[in-house]
Amino acid sequence: MPDEDSLSRKARRTPWKKGKLIGAKPPLRPNQVWSIRTRLLIERRTRDLALFNLAIDSKLRGCDIVALRVEDVAPNGYAADRATVRQKKTGRPVKFELTDQTRQAVDDFLKEVGKRPGEHLFTGRRGCDRPMSTRQYARLLAVWIAALGLTRGCMAPTPCAGPRRR
Repeated sequence: MPDEDSLSRKARRTPWKKGKLIGAKPPLRPNQVWSIRTRLLIERRTRDLALFNLAIDSKLRGCDIVALRVEDVAPNGYAADRATVRQKKTGRPVKFELTDQTRQAVDDFLKEVGKRPGEHLFTGRRGCDRPMSTRQYARLLAVWIAALGLTRGCMAPTPCAGPRRR
């Protein structure tokens, strides 16, 4: 028979998700998007700016963004007006337009790095023949959001509604 002390300890423990925002996170507001773009422009982070702009324009999942190849967005060496990418999760093609700002950022990035068709657009630390990991993309996104004074979990001005876990 369980003793009285062990029952009281179990009753006092709070759920891990209490006070946390679970499920879909609210999207960034337009002024937050512009703040991130401006910060990346000022800091001259061409890869991050191209990555962020492509993510905003395409509305693709992170796994599809990091899997992009040069010919998907810049088949002739320069960024195209429109692109079509097949999603990994659904297998359906997604068509999207690239804004002037995104095309400029992608062109600047391609010129700076010297990417060729056939290569992954955003390579990670694992080598030039492998794409950036979704985990690295998530870390970059967390850094961009934290630079605005927002938290990853709640997209609201800090402090968040509950204790932050790392």
